[in-house]
Amino acid sequence: MNITKRKTIIAGNWKMNFVDSLKFFEGLSGITIAEGAEVVICAPHTFLNYIGADALKYGVAASVGAQDVSAFGSGAYTGEVSGEMLKHAGASYCIVGHSERRQYHGETNELVAEKALRCHENGLIPIVCVGESLEQREQGKTFTLISKQVSAILNALTEEQLNKTVFAYEPIWAIGTGKTATAEQAEEVCGAIRNRIAKKYNEEKAETISILYGGSMNDKNAVELLSRPDIDGGLIGGASLDPIKFAAINKAVETAGANV
Repeated sequence: MNITKRKTIIAGNWKMNFVDSLKFFEGLSGITIAEGAEVVICAPHTFLNYIGADALKYGVAASVGAQDVSAFGSGAYTGEVSGEMLKHAGASYCIVGHSERRQYHGETNELVAEKALRCHENGLIPIVCVGESLEQREQGKTFTLISKQVSAILNALTEEQLNKTVFAYEPIWAIGTGKTATAEQAEEVCGAIRNRIAKKYNEEKAETISILYGGSMNDKNAVELLSRPDIDGGLIGGASLDPIKFAAINKAVETAGANV
């Protein structure tokens, strides 16, 4: 993590879980966020209208994020939610290409890139997820796969849009399993993502892009992971449902920053 060059982001992904946001933010009240860091709560669409207000009620500085966006701008697409709608509901970030979307809904690299474009068209910052399965890792395909996933985004976005894009490495084998990549494994892949950006542009550009780790980061391993130079925050799943654990991860930002 290098807070002098790029923003540190701690993003909670509530997935399809019902969370009492008032109690959640009450549990976070009084938590000081490290300078240069940002907390984002990525909630189900039905929560977006009031997440920001509930956070402010308890003095918590938190941005609002969505968990998905339609690749279409508007029209006869029953059940879809457009980027314009998300922005109107108060979102400023949006997850795209989460492994659960890729796995359960067949989202391709090309579709994820389209969704990232819809985010930018509506003033949303996409958090683009990339990652490999256990089988792909064991077959030695990790870096080839990651390169293809990142390349699809780089080829679709302008440089200006890339400046307002966040990547998140989430090894599929470490999501919701209780397993986590070692800090060395996480750093290696986050570094590979940064190198792919540098190859497309240059090292100076790559050093400005925030890259998060999204594989079961929790209150126990956050400091070790966030201390790595290429890991700029976390996309937090299960631990983001518990305000005490989520608060501990946010406190870890300051500790890790001191270790950089």
